Amino acid sequence: MSIATSARVDRSDTGPAATTVGESRSGARVARYLYAACALLYLITGTFLTAGRGYLMGDALSRVSATESALFSRDPHLSAIGFVFTPLTSLAQLPFVAVQPWFPGVTRWGLSGVLMTALFMAGAVVMIWGIGIDRGAPLWLCGLVTAVFALNPMVVFYGGNGMSEALFLFCLCWGVRRLMRWVRTDGVHDLVACGIAMGLGYLTRYDALAPAATAGGFVFAVSYLRRRGGEHRFSGAAMDLVLVAAPVILAFLVWADTSWLITGEAFQQFTSQYGNSAILSQSGAEAPSHPIAAAQYSIGATLILAPALPLLLPVAGALALRRRDLQPLVPMLLCGSVLGFQTLSYAMGSTFAFLRFYVAAIPLAAILVLVLPPARGSAPTRRLGAYAPAADSPVERAAASAGAVPVFGTALAALLLLASLPATALGMNSQLMAVQEYALGAVLFPDPNNVSPKYNDEARIAATFSTERRLAEYLDAKELPAGTIVMDTVYGFAIQIASAYPERFVIPSDRDFVRTLNRPLEHGVRYILSVPNSGRGTSDAVNRRYPTMYENGAQIATLELEIPNDGAGQPNWRLYRVIGG
Repeated sequence: MSIATSARVDRSDTGPAATTVGESRSGARVARYLYAACALLYLITGTFLTAGRGYLMGDALSRVSATESALFSRDPHLSAIGFVFTPLTSLAQLPFVAVQPWFPGVTRWGLSGVLMTALFMAGAVVMIWGIGIDRGAPLWLCGLVTAVFALNPMVVFYGGNGMSEALFLFCLCWGVRRLMRWVRTDGVHDLVACGIAMGLGYLTRYDALAPAATAGGFVFAVSYLRRRGGEHRFSGAAMDLVLVAAPVILAFLVWADTSWLITGEAFQQFTSQYGNSAILSQSGAEAPSHPIAAAQYSIGATLILAPALPLLLPVAGALALRRRDLQPLVPMLLCGSVLGFQTLSYAMGSTFAFLRFYVAAIPLAAILVLVLPPARGSAPTRRLGAYAPAADSPVERAAASAGAVPVFGTALAALLLLASLPATALGMNSQLMAVQEYALGAVLFPDPNNVSPKYNDEARIAATFSTERRLAEYLDAKELPAGTIVMDTVYGFAIQIASAYPERFVIPSDRDFVRTLNRPLEHGVRYILSVPNSGRGTSDAVNRRYPTMYENGAQIATLELEIPNDGAGQPNWRLYRVIGG
């Protein structure tokens, strides 16, 4: 084994591999500039949409609110980030939220989330570039595919809006890149890096379990087949499986155990009244009427984001089969498992029909174009494994020539990928297919004279959380002491982050919240913010303790102010003053 490994290392010092090393160093320099340019683009775009136009995403603001609660609430502690959703999106914002006392806009406008997504989406762009460089694809193709991916409207939007898609795409693309490397290097470092990427992906979104499980099965199968006729065939494949699966299992167990120790529930996403299942029920959402209807939406969403996939998948698959090249299978399996998981979840009625849930189709299409030319040179690695195929061997050259694609064909595929950008932009304007994105039209191109129902709906969505900001300003002007306003963060998170004084609010993450809610006057509470006891409002802690609070103050408070809401999907607020407070 050592002799074979030594021979491979020696081959990497001369000939074509030496050229590959030089190209990889040049590619690394380009990657640094590419990362800086993309991060700046997404940061500017996100700042313009949020602070410039006031267009804020609810899930993004709730993560900012959770992070702020961990640092600047009246009861700051790390577990205040919550356990309903996985923690990495909030934890990654801690350094940015920490400057909130000096730059209030970092939370008021969700700029900590903008910074986080800009940095990680730029990282995803670099991973796409790196996949092409690792494979030895022509530089013109690497540059074109990377630019198309970076400028995709969905990538630009979610690269600067504070949502979890940027971090998830980064982890997914990182995992795909390192697993594609492992196919050519059999390197232990690539397996470990892939496992870490999948583990971090799980701490970003629960659906990362699908590509993690798929990666584990792929690694075991390939490793087992490579050892045909060798010793320790099963144990060697099992060890490779452990290397890629251990970080994911560790992340799963640590997060579940931490949640159980602190809250008494291991999986609040499924058991809490704030979890996704509860939100679906409270919102009155229903499962698709038929699996075919679910499949139609899922296929439509995938084609909006990557209309070239129906052509790229069979072509890349046929070329991989002819060349006996396993690398194209990696993005097909990992990205495809994400799309399959989302399709199944929607068909079962456990998730919403959101276009962003199918965003894995975008890197899948980009990577499939990069694998059309045959791999050349040696993939970068710290150490070749014993079962790594020899670079530029006669067998490998014969396989590459058998599956060669004319430059014209590759260029045509790249242009087809480029032509998908306007198709995605049009799809994002669909009220049916893109319920979270189509309001961008009213944000980017405001038209006060447009009175169509669609535009009015867009304008109302664009105005979401504007009422909460005005309410926060009203409460700030009262100059109240800390801990004098009780509210739940089901809807109140937008008020908390818009306020210059988050310590004035008593919220569910405070360890004395229940005691304060039970006896507000004894604990110095002066005001209670209330929402209607219907829809998602049924999970509001104030309504659960005082079911008639919104209607009549539950005989403990008097109505001071009613605030109609301008935003879509947001409640009309009522501010009650505690009797005697």
